[in-house]
Amino acid sequence: MSETIPFPIRKECPPGACVCDREVLLSDPAADLRVLFLTREEEKKLIERIEGLTTYPDLRKLEERLLALLGITLRITPSARGVRTVRGLNIQLLERPGLCRKTRENVPAALRRCLTNNPEIVYALLNVDGLFDDFD
Repeated sequence: MSETIPFPIRKECPPGACVCDREVLLSDPAADLRVLFLTREEEKKLIERIEGLTTYPDLRKLEERLLALLGITLRITPSARGVRTVRGLNIQLLERPGLCRKTRENVPAALRRCLTNNPEIVYALLNVDGLFDDFD
């Protein structure tokens, strides 16, 4: 099937190691195959880019690019229990066919490392709805 796809796609995971439904995605002629652009090599580059983020606008741009280029939605929300550390943020890639389980684990882990090193991004995330605005 991959001979009809004009770009390199992610190799399949070992049987039983992942539940990405890659084969279902490839068998559907109307499916959005963009997520398969994220090969293991490209994922490594993405992880490096995430770890190199330094500002909130950079993070938002990354989110937009993930959605536009790969159809992947990154969701970052504060925990219902509150945010005392980076662990208090819920960071996830929304599941979709073709998105590898390892990618769904690696990207949030890289983002946590980035946020740990750049707390000003966390403050900006929390301030989106005006949490830290003055109460004048």
